Amino acid sequence: MDLLPAIDLKDGACVRLKQGDMNKSTVFCDDPAAQASAFEKQGAKWLHIVDLDGAFAGCPVNTAAVESICSAVDMKIELGGGIRSLATIEKWLNCGVSRVILGTIALKNPAFVKDACRLFPNRIAVGIDAKNGFVAVEGWAETSSVADIDLAKQFEDCGVCAIIHTDIARDGVMRGANLAATAALARQISTPVIVSGGISRLQDIADCAKLNIPNITGVITGRALYENAFTVAEALNVLKGGQQ
Repeated sequence: MDLLPAIDLKDGACVRLKQGDMNKSTVFCDDPAAQASAFEKQGAKWLHIVDLDGAFAGCPVNTAAVESICSAVDMKIELGGGIRSLATIEKWLNCGVSRVILGTIALKNPAFVKDACRLFPNRIAVGIDAKNGFVAVEGWAETSSVADIDLAKQFEDCGVCAIIHTDIARDGVMRGANLAATAALARQISTPVIVSGGISRLQDIADCAKLNIPNITGVITGRALYENAFTVAEALNVLKGGQQ
């Protein structure tokens, strides 16, 4: 199982939100490239980046920060936030991003996701952010009437390389991930699933691994790393079966 440290970008800085609320952000680092390098030095092989401003604007906003990270590290990078055109996908892949995450557009235009998968094989992930089991979009500002599991099922067998499942209620509040919800989704699809939202301690990392669901392939953590609840190295050790 992969560990993906998270960098959420707002106004060019690394921040963490509480439950997706842009008015409840905490700045943890004003040098995203340096933060990414620190994660890499601790052993991380993947990095999860979200352009928060872009998610609300519907187009990339923190472009300079993302480009600086791509230039600073050799990690594999997944990037989401405001990616809603094929040209934007191509731009980021050419910049060095390993895969892009489609969120709002995945709900509003599933055919676009399938087109992107055909054009960019194994480079398209879908971000499904859920509130009480229903998909939230536009930077989590709107909640739809579509169940998260129903949306995930739409992308079976079209080439989506991962579903990133986030429970908004748990995100950024250090209360543990909603593993029951993510496990329920993963069991109904074959696409790889990544756990996101609420990881607060090493036990949460261990609990992800103990799910023993073959297509749960990764776990994202942000605030817990910034608040020194554990280190990247410690989390990787747990995922490898080491002691907490």
